[in-house]
Amino acid sequence: MAFGYMGQILRVDLSRGKITKEEIRHDWAVKFLGGAGLATKYLYEEVPKGVDALGPENKLIFMSGPLTGTASASASRYSVVAKSPLTGLWGQANSGGHFGPALKRSGFDGIIVEGMSPRPVYLKLTDGEAELCDAEGLWGKTVSETEDAIHAATDTKLTIASIGPGGENLVRFAAIMNNKHRAAGRCGLGAVMGSKRLKAVACGGKTSVKLADPDQFKLSAKRQIDLIDESILKVGF
Repeated sequence: MAFGYMGQILRVDLSRGKITKEEIRHDWAVKFLGGAGLATKYLYEEVPKGVDALGPENKLIFMSGPLTGTASASASRYSVVAKSPLTGLWGQANSGGHFGPALKRSGFDGIIVEGMSPRPVYLKLTDGEAELCDAEGLWGKTVSETEDAIHAATDTKLTIASIGPGGENLVRFAAIMNNKHRAAGRCGLGAVMGSKRLKAVACGGKTSVKLADPDQFKLSAKRQIDLIDESILKVGF
């Protein structure tokens, strides 16, 4: 598990304001490959049947995959999983941009958010450390305004996933946005984030993903990109 994974999951209990680190379930990571698969396994095991999707028992899980943050083609994505307030079933959304790699660089493979904060907060992760920050002044702001405000208030380069007024007001198809314009848009998971009064997650750091054979991986990644370029040329774009 030393390669492709950071080895740590961050668990955030918003009801108690408690943050803990735990070792990633290696056996699950092998069986349920990728961010969506691993997050779904955690959700299935930890969220009881029949819970309210917008209640404190639902969990919101951000998860990266083993290729996230590497040079592999299309490997910048991350997944978010929770019980969907839109369908009442398992919900999964994913997005590109820089949030997935930033989550890995912060030192974590994923974040399990549980409970419900009594007031608006945002989560800040940098180089293996995490803290909950006051977000009273951010509540009601748009995604762009939120990102600008967090960047202005911090002296570190962070990548941010956040919700706007739609998520705050529990609109059941609300998205989670990152890099202002990239959307984890399926299943209304922005409403789950809003129900927990979690305005944003801001990630940054310098931790790199360990590879078993960096030189061979670089060659394989280049071959992927060459094949993509070749296929695009063949269809006439």
